[in-house]
Amino acid sequence: MKITNDIKYVGVNDHDLDLFEGQYIVPEGMAYNSYAIIDEKIAVMDSVDLRFAQEWIENIKRETRGRLPDYLVIQHMEPDHSSSIMKFVEAFPTATLVSSAKAFSMMKNFFGTDFTDNRIVVGEGDTLSLGKHNLTVLTAPMVHWPEVIVTYDSTDKVLFSADGFGKFGALDVEEDWACEARRYYIGIVGKYGAQVQALLKKVAGLDIEIICPLHGPVLKENLGYYIDLYDTWSSYRPESEGVAIAYTSVYGNTKKAVELLAKELTDKGVKVALSDLARCDMHEAVEDAFRYSHLVLATTTYNADIFPFMKEFINHVTERGYQNRTVAFIENGSWAPMATKVMRAMLEKSKNLTYTEATVKINSAVSEENIVEIKALAEELAK
Repeated sequence: MKITNDIKYVGVNDHDLDLFEGQYIVPEGMAYNSYAIIDEKIAVMDSVDLRFAQEWIENIKRETRGRLPDYLVIQHMEPDHSSSIMKFVEAFPTATLVSSAKAFSMMKNFFGTDFTDNRIVVGEGDTLSLGKHNLTVLTAPMVHWPEVIVTYDSTDKVLFSADGFGKFGALDVEEDWACEARRYYIGIVGKYGAQVQALLKKVAGLDIEIICPLHGPVLKENLGYYIDLYDTWSSYRPESEGVAIAYTSVYGNTKKAVELLAKELTDKGVKVALSDLARCDMHEAVEDAFRYSHLVLATTTYNADIFPFMKEFINHVTERGYQNRTVAFIENGSWAPMATKVMRAMLEKSKNLTYTEATVKINSAVSEENIVEIKALAEELAK
């Protein structure tokens, strides 16, 4: 794949992986992106997962047509982008490694060497000339590891964005960008919104025509759309008006309550995303919580606490900086109900949350009084 006349794609697709980072379902696989900038000198941008090292090396050889790479620029040390570094060094021993000081420290941990005799350490504003292409380094600490850099090619106006603007899914699969990019961002990068905002401010002054991430497609058109979404996500603003309903139900009574609520809201023209936390992809439910402006948490009191899947869900959203939303509660308990109290306490560290006045308190099964409460809650949420 040609990115520009001088920049070639040398990455790989992975359709063997079931769980990315051991937790994220990736039914359409993953792409591990790498790029070769072919100029008077050749720079390869990042490595790939070790399982695909030989394919990656062959891709480099094909695109460089017998020339040897001069540099391997390492922007991120997570193993899906770095574990083939030693294979690269074996294949191209004359090449120099270019990365941040923290990255070379991590290489010592991963590989037993920090390549002291064969490296260039770069930091904020440093440049690397390949001939007509000049690369400028921007540091991006905690987006989403501390050693991360991104690189700007001023000649072709390309931003090599590391894990920024990445998404789940291999490149040989056609699918909507936003859905899997949102799940990727919120799950993997979402805790570090302030750091993403800092990086967005750095790149705002650059003339960017192409974004080359380490996962997902190369972005060439309507870049404002992608940048605006990243700005929304990283500033923890709701992307869409709507209600995410996350629930657990032991014997079906809490499920009945949320289904009644969902119907009331839908009848009022409100967008609803309903998630049974014991059965759905938990990370899809977390994505919906961040996507929409309102969140309803519905669960049972369980062992004087709350149902485990709800506890896991709330931990996921609070860990990622959940804020700036309206939250409502539905609790169920046959005796000593306390689910609302527990859930609200778990949300105490979240900022700028507004709680609805209307609540629903079920004693075992949905009563006529509960139906009135559900209608009142729907009315308040719909406003």
